[in-house]
Amino acid sequence: MDELRRRLALARRALATLREALREPASALVRDASIQRFEYVFETAWKAAQRFLRDHEGIDAASPSSAVRQSHAVGLLEEADAREALEMVSDRNLTTHTYNEALAIRIFGRLPAYADLIDRWLAAVEARAGRP
Repeated sequence: MDELRRRLALARRALATLREALREPASALVRDASIQRFEYVFETAWKAAQRFLRDHEGIDAASPSSAVRQSHAVGLLEEADAREALEMVSDRNLTTHTYNEALAIRIFGRLPAYADLIDRWLAAVEARAGRP
């Protein structure tokens, strides 16, 4: 299995764990676990996109924001999804560096939409690269 296919498979497995957490009844524990799962889902997704961009487009996207912008530039993300993905990058950075309960509640509310966005992003990469 080549590296892109490995990264896509990892991202899909990670996304499934986030969706699993989001199906649980809401509680502080589920919220915090879901945010942690979001962090690693995001990490695997942007790194899969990064690998696609390098291998298939010859583009070096060294950061999550760059991967989002370049994904939009090559047609993997529509403009609205790219804007939302940049907000997702910001939220991911906020969850990683500090804990604030009000912020956690707001981000938790965005996780279903972020999961759908990540799904679309991965699907676009898979379609362009050929399904794993």
